[in-house]
Amino acid sequence: MKYVVCDFLTANVAMLVFDIARYFILQQWNQGYPNLENFLLSTNLLWEQAIIPPILLVIYYFSGYYNLPFQKSRLQELFTTIISCILYTLLIYFALLTNDQVQLRSTNYELLMSLFSIFFVFTYIGRISITSHCIRQMKKKHWSINTLIIGNSDKAHQMAKTLSDKKASKGYNIVGFVDIPGENNAMGSTQSISIDHIEEMCAKHKVATIIIAPENEQESTTLSLLYRLFPLNIPIKISPDTLSLLTSPIRLQNIYEEPLIDISSADISEATKNIKRLLDIIMSLTALIILAVPMLIVALIIRLDSKGGIFYSQERIGYRQKPFYIRKFRTMRVDAESNGPQLSSENDSRITRVGRVLRKYRIDELPQFWNVLIGEMSMVGPRPERAFFIRQIVKKAPYYTLIHQVRPGITSWGMVKYGYAQNVDEMILRLRYDLIYLTNISIMVDLKIIIYTVKTVFTGRGM
Repeated sequence: MKYVVCDFLTANVAMLVFDIARYFILQQWNQGYPNLENFLLSTNLLWEQAIIPPILLVIYYFSGYYNLPFQKSRLQELFTTIISCILYTLLIYFALLTNDQVQLRSTNYELLMSLFSIFFVFTYIGRISITSHCIRQMKKKHWSINTLIIGNSDKAHQMAKTLSDKKASKGYNIVGFVDIPGENNAMGSTQSISIDHIEEMCAKHKVATIIIAPENEQESTTLSLLYRLFPLNIPIKISPDTLSLLTSPIRLQNIYEEPLIDISSADISEATKNIKRLLDIIMSLTALIILAVPMLIVALIIRLDSKGGIFYSQERIGYRQKPFYIRKFRTMRVDAESNGPQLSSENDSRITRVGRVLRKYRIDELPQFWNVLIGEMSMVGPRPERAFFIRQIVKKAPYYTLIHQVRPGITSWGMVKYGYAQNVDEMILRLRYDLIYLTNISIMVDLKIIIYTVKTVFTGRGM
């Protein structure tokens, strides 16, 4: 909140200072204002003063600057501020300043550079003041991030010592260690707990970060820990040498600090996360409005075709293994799973006549736009599965856990390339595409997958 308030105040001050500079720059062209006071109190400038600061806050938000208020890097802060200032300098210039009547191109350049310089100086001074204060408070241990280390070996305790080093302190307050089954505990360690009590430990100490530090470098050990830790909904970090095969590039923010990877989130920028969520809201809301009447017709047809409800809700496992209920148009008989969970096949006798058509054109997926709108799903992301099948998949492919780094999607690269899976082995084959997607997430990749999905829908290759 401090950053938001600071940015709002500095934006207002910067706008006022720029308007003063603007007056003197334009004075030579006789803009019709007898003095500075009349210029500043003109209707156009008052509107600009009222509208521009809130617009700038929106730009700052989508830049990802407010996503992680703690543990900011001064260098990254400088880079983010420069990019944001360039963006809104161009926006303000082309939206407002091109109306100023000037006769020399050099005057336009002078206005442009003045706008960028003034906004950058005021914005960055405000931000760096807050960030520097936060860093000092963390180094003095006045502020801290309660951290739990998974591991109780000599390696885990060495990591704790490194993280507590005042020179590189990022505010980690080690509240305890968790024993990893099968590993040797450090000599003299007395503050460890069993992994079975990790939920109580996190709640008791209000743990904000978990760091995995296993003694060995076995991939299976790390992945099994991730499967256990994801439901806690706490950021999970890991040393890069612990997951060498499946890690993303390391974002080094401080040359002194211990390099750690946030394995609980995909390696995408905060700006991409925000823009992706905005597009999810826009596209899902637009789809629900445009498709309201067609969906009503589909609902009536389902009602007339067979007994049972119109919609079908089923628990799936989503982001960070959080359960949610997915919504679909019902395409099967009411007693389709009377003998337990079963995957469907192309010639499945449980599918109704109308259901076969709905599946072919993926029309049964339309109600999931609501899941996207409320944040349970994304337009593009790995398809969510049921816990019953996830337990089977993890036994054969422990790396499946990694797909819970992102929200599940209505469509995915796996669905486009592979389609529906009819058994667990096919689910694992489809998983390869979803893992590749995790390392290549971008807005452009999402748009390509959506285009291919639309093509699949209209060609009737949904089955």
